[in-house]
Amino acid sequence: MIKQYIESNKDRFLDELFEVLRIQSISAVASHKGDMVKCAEWLQNSLLSAGADKAEVMPTEGNPVVYAEKIIDPSLKTVLIYGHYDVMPVDPIDLWTNDPFEPIIKDGRIYARGANDDKGQMFMQVKAFEYMVQNSTLPCNVKFMLEGEEEIGSKSLYKWCADNKEMLSADVILVSDTSLLAWDTPSVTCGLRGLCYMEVEVKGQ
Repeated sequence: MIKQYIESNKDRFLDELFEVLRIQSISAVASHKGDMVKCAEWLQNSLLSAGADKAEVMPTEGNPVVYAEKIIDPSLKTVLIYGHYDVMPVDPIDLWTNDPFEPIIKDGRIYARGANDDKGQMFMQVKAFEYMVQNSTLPCNVKFMLEGEEEIGSKSLYKWCADNKEMLSADVILVSDTSLLAWDTPSVTCGLRGLCYMEVEVKGQ
């Protein structure tokens, strides 16, 4: 049944995915601040169309977080889906063989900035949610937290999460911004250990 749903909605899915891939949501470049808001609002509308009870573009000290939820029964388990809508800069642009913000399909694969990290995975999760809502097969409550600063360290997310701790309560967090072992080898990442880095400067005479 799901394969039939995908096939019958394939053109719409591609059109919608290409729409969000065209938004130049580069968090590291200040001149793209407007694109960050535009992308967040696009995701808000997409989640509402998919069947969320509510979806909000919530301000932070930096780029906004898109929060959405569908609570079908408070006694059921809740899944919190994490994703990010910001993308890396495209420089050096001369190494691209196509416009990074004009998606193309080559050999069955989509090429565009963000198609793989992380708009493609995020879009897949929204459409899986849409399918389950449309077919009344959603087995749990679902929340979405989609941020716009992952590529620059998520510095505004910590305070936002602390301020909204109760709203974000869940039994499990689902993240698909992970690695793939090989094109023909499904892989499941069971845990993430975070990131720690430092800069050491050594001077001598």
